[in-house]
Amino acid sequence: MRAVVYHASQCAPKKCTALKLARFGLIRVVRTLRALPRRGVLLNPFSPVPLCRRDAGTAIVALDCSWEHAVEVFRRCRRLRSRRLPLLVPGNPVNYGKPAKLSTVEALASAMYILGSPEDAQRLLSKFSWGHTFTSLNRELLEAYMRAQSPEEVLEIEREYFSPL
Repeated sequence: MRAVVYHASQCAPKKCTALKLARFGLIRVVRTLRALPRRGVLLNPFSPVPLCRRDAGTAIVALDCSWEHAVEVFRRCRRLRSRRLPLLVPGNPVNYGKPAKLSTVEALASAMYILGSPEDAQRLLSKFSWGHTFTSLNRELLEAYMRAQSPEEVLEIEREYFSPL
């Protein structure tokens, strides 16, 4: 599955999960918004529509930028279909256990899994010592989201798992 990340150079390069994936040749990193594919699904946390299997078949696009500038950067990507990831629990050491605070690799891997490519998701996560933690924390949810055929079904799964909290 093809993944493209716009990298705004607003993070520490040694800690950046997107740059590490690019060094392994697993994703393509671009430095300008114009270089993003014309068609694709933009992983946008501000979108009201959750990602589901219906979105499969195009490139996955992620933006790696500071949260301070995120709203403006996402607004400039209108040509792509915006979808938010369903709620998941991060396994990365910085945001471990804080729902929805995923690293770029976790976001890309989640999208790949949900869109029907769990092997590609595992390939990305395998480059990080904590990657297996993300999978083990979210396996049941990822499987349920992958089976969901519509955004409404994804929302129902979120309610089931996260409403009791």
